Amino acid sequence: MTSERTKFYRDKQNAKLMGVCSGLEDYTGIDAIWWRLAFVILTISTGFGIPAYFALGFLSSKKPPHLYVDAQEQKYWQRVRQSPKRTAREIRARFRDIDRRLAEVETYYVTGNRSLSAEIEQLR
Repeated sequence: MTSERTKFYRDKQNAKLMGVCSGLEDYTGIDAIWWRLAFVILTISTGFGIPAYFALGFLSSKKPPHLYVDAQEQKYWQRVRQSPKRTAREIRARFRDIDRRLAEVETYYVTGNRSLSAEIEQLR
């Protein structure tokens, strides 16, 4: 997973301060309000929240403006970052389903048309 879509970026377009929480939202799919709340709780309980926030803000790069084509692609990459193996299984299952449906369509058209069946056999 070395794609630029699997890296963490600050999201300055939806930012409140530096874009760290909105970047975490984009990366994980967990709403930014929960990340902000986690940083507040971390700051109150240990005092480590503010330094961690600024460290993430300074060390991470800004999100490229056209990283995703649409929201569906963004959700796909969030699933890939969360569980690459599960996403690969889902894609394989979709391809198996498409292959099965294409085989059914081929069988439907070939069984009723002898000349088409002969042409397909010649191509194999």
